Amino acid sequence: MSNLDPVTLTVIQNGLIQVCNEMDLAFVRSAFSPVISEGMDRSDGIYDAIDGSLIAQGELGLPVFVGTMQFSTRAVIDRVKSHYGNTVDAGDVFIVNDPYLGGTHLMDVRFVKPFFYKGELFAWLANTGHWPDIGGMVPGGFSASATEVEQEGLRLPPVKLWKKGVMDQEILAILMSNMRIADQRIGDIKAQGAALTTGEQRLTALIDRYGAGIVKQAIAEMRHRAERQMRAKIAAIPDGVYEGTSQVDSDGVVDEPLTIRMKITKKGEDLTFDMTGSSPPCRGPMNSVIATTKSAIYLAIKHIFPEVPINAGTFEPLKVIEPEGTFLYAKYPRPVSGCAAEVSQRIAEAVFAALTEAIPDLLFAAPAGTSGNLGVGGYDPERKRSYIMYLFTGGGYGGFQGGDGLSNGCSTIGISKMPPVEVLEQFYPILFEEFSLREGSGGAGEYRGGFGINYAIKLRRGEARVSMVMDHGRTGPQGVLGGAAGGVNTVQVTQGDKTYRPPHLSKDQDIEIGVGDVVRVQTPGGGGFGDPAKRKPEAIARDIARGYYGEAEAKAKFGARS
Repeated sequence: MSNLDPVTLTVIQNGLIQVCNEMDLAFVRSAFSPVISEGMDRSDGIYDAIDGSLIAQGELGLPVFVGTMQFSTRAVIDRVKSHYGNTVDAGDVFIVNDPYLGGTHLMDVRFVKPFFYKGELFAWLANTGHWPDIGGMVPGGFSASATEVEQEGLRLPPVKLWKKGVMDQEILAILMSNMRIADQRIGDIKAQGAALTTGEQRLTALIDRYGAGIVKQAIAEMRHRAERQMRAKIAAIPDGVYEGTSQVDSDGVVDEPLTIRMKITKKGEDLTFDMTGSSPPCRGPMNSVIATTKSAIYLAIKHIFPEVPINAGTFEPLKVIEPEGTFLYAKYPRPVSGCAAEVSQRIAEAVFAALTEAIPDLLFAAPAGTSGNLGVGGYDPERKRSYIMYLFTGGGYGGFQGGDGLSNGCSTIGISKMPPVEVLEQFYPILFEEFSLREGSGGAGEYRGGFGINYAIKLRRGEARVSMVMDHGRTGPQGVLGGAAGGVNTVQVTQGDKTYRPPHLSKDQDIEIGVGDVVRVQTPGGGGFGDPAKRKPEAIARDIARGYYGEAEAKAKFGARS
């Protein structure tokens, strides 16, 4: 048992989080790409020197990276043992994006740096940034019809991009030769490296203040307490076996849904997650690597118990039976571009569905559950340069006991937000003709789901190619306890006097557009919670007054009463 006083422990705990927050801010403020600088699609953390387990992560980091970065840090540690004689130097920085080595999709690129204090390896600093392009079949990397990972982009094992503080120009040349708009990528690379340098400086200052021994003691105590808190939360769930399902529209290649079958066994202070009954590996890019599958479960439980601090101890009571033989345990060369942004959200949705029966007061109907990944790549003749615009959008959250779902909320897996319309219009030759609330898209319930959004993008100059990997186009986010499903995702592309809709509803690639052509998207609304007939008349009247529903529509959905 630790003999640290509570005040010192709390100060060190928050100090470690602050180190990560400052890394996050340094990253976003110096990144070139709007997806990072405005959308905040990145994360920074501190990881254990021996096994890479999570010590602290910034409050502004993407939750889906909570689990995956500790797996990728572990992969770097294994690489150091096998290829570098188990030695690293101050100033070394590894780069890795291999999905099968603790990653997500190829566009999420990780930097991992050893942190030394007075000559001793104390911890690892790591971050992840979503690069707008990493090569592959389509601009932006979200290939809806890839059948092997090589079609999705450049795959990097852990290699040293910086050696003793000096960037390896040969490795950089390989990177630049395999990416579109490579000249813009160097800014993101340097921003990502600078964030780790900021972390070094701030963590050194924290240890200088309290001493290495005290900080190590605090880290061990934080992990112990997080595990204890999570076990206390789990203990309040009735023992039993709980089951839930969710579906992915299709894999982008075969037009059939993929099913996640989640069985959760609660016994004492442990939860065991069994997904072995899920669909087999798929041909298209909707396979999930095991690191992402586990991380999706971690973030789902963190959604349910948000007050438990995040570190490796948080995950100790969560046992995942590795679902080999399913699309949730992708192995080389299965394509995986949809795993982090889409499949992970279906996994979380299945967790929510399973546990609603056990703890309805803590849970909610399904959220929109898609990042709405849209890539537009082309050449701007006015600025005489190529571009890639990567866009992700929000949707409705599910209703919950005591309240309606949030409208236009961020995805289940992260706090990332869509870059502002004004920024996108300045960076790229496009015009938003519409950006509005998708009224009526929330699932009916005693507490209705939140609403998705409508947006329409018109190409102003040149020609471009459009690709998308989205979901919930076949079925809307599920309601619970009698609530109705939310509205489905829809996509249509107007090309002159023709209207095109993707055969796979929410996934397609290489759609050619020209000046004046418009891409229109409607994002899903959240599911409804509870019997719609129990919705209070004043709540229905308020929705009608605000224009969310017409009177006839409200009567059809809720049996509106005067």
